Amino acid sequence: MSNSWNTRVETESDVETLRDITRDAFGREFEVGFLDAHRAEPAAWIPGLMFVATTPDDRPVAYALLTRCHVGDVPILSLGPVAVLPAYQRRGAGGAAVRAALATARDRVEPAVVVLGHAEYYPRFGFRQATGFGIHHPQYDGPNLMALALGDHAVPQGDLTYPVTV
Repeated sequence: MSNSWNTRVETESDVETLRDITRDAFGREFEVGFLDAHRAEPAAWIPGLMFVATTPDDRPVAYALLTRCHVGDVPILSLGPVAVLPAYQRRGAGGAAVRAALATARDRVEPAVVVLGHAEYYPRFGFRQATGFGIHHPQYDGPNLMALALGDHAVPQGDLTYPVTV
């Protein structure tokens, strides 16, 4: 299997495939519902911030989703979910999708990205690999949450709120 991944923003034709990737990666429907809930909420869903890693023939095998949340009154991006088909886990596909998402967040001059989950949760989905690309992870107070500072920006502090809860 290739370790060279193409990345791109999702297309409308990817939606059902991404639901299947979520189902296969996590092995339960909860995460599919979580993904669908984000798509349905205009306060959370930002078109163009779902990044897909594909095989050379453009078959999606992984994705990373950035949505909107708030820390106090500061709008901030949130990374999650991230999913990789089991056959492609630990092969770089998840890391490629996460790097594309974080590069876009940096280009948008976002101060930080909140991560749903924790570093031990993500190795098979590419998170640990992606943290080696200039991303710093300061302490963040919250269960199963951390924040990644992008560049020299400070991570906003305060209460974390999401437009979508499931």
